[in-house]
Amino acid sequence: MTWIPLADGVFARRHADLDLTLGLVVGTERCLVVDTGPDAGFGAEFAAAVRAVTALPCAAVITHAHWDHYLGTSAFDLDHLWAHPAAVAEIAHGTGAQIDGWVAHDPGREDRLRRSPVVVPDAAYPARVDLGGRSVEITHLGPAHTPGDLVVRVGDVLFAGDLVEQGGPPQVGPDADRGSWVEVLGRLGDPRVVVPGHGDPVDLAFVRAQRQGLARGDHG
Repeated sequence: MTWIPLADGVFARRHADLDLTLGLVVGTERCLVVDTGPDAGFGAEFAAAVRAVTALPCAAVITHAHWDHYLGTSAFDLDHLWAHPAAVAEIAHGTGAQIDGWVAHDPGREDRLRRSPVVVPDAAYPARVDLGGRSVEITHLGPAHTPGDLVVRVGDVLFAGDLVEQGGPPQVGPDADRGSWVEVLGRLGDPRVVVPGHGDPVDLAFVRAQRQGLARGDHG
């Protein structure tokens, strides 16, 4: 695991496992975690890394309802856990099927996944979170990689979840809406840094190129 400083109090956390990229935003009164990882053991390591940076009260936002982004939640002591309502429903009712599907081609991960408690987020997420001296915007721009993708904006840094992937091509799964996804990528604004759900942080030129590939049907 490696911290990447993106701005004052804004960090990406890179992990070799699944090429995953998570986030941390630290204010003067609270901190916000962006996604919690793929299982409880992973989450415990991430939570310890967060506590090495800050002891402030912590909330978390889940960018979308795919297991690798939320099954680490049980390891955190959170005062709030937010996700889009569509993601909340999938986490509450679809996690078992997701685990079954993944284990079918990666049986070595089964024990870790099945032993990870499912923590269901709050159904209502705030459009803006004040962390003390730092404001965070949480936005749903439309169905894309999943029906309930959220983006998290902190100044000129944007955490995009799996709307953007640098570590490999974007995954256009059965719950994706390719046409809307192309439109959503055009509504990200003009961030200096975009943090993908997998891979290293990128710039807007990378996002534009990935959007063009999706529009052409290159992926999925």
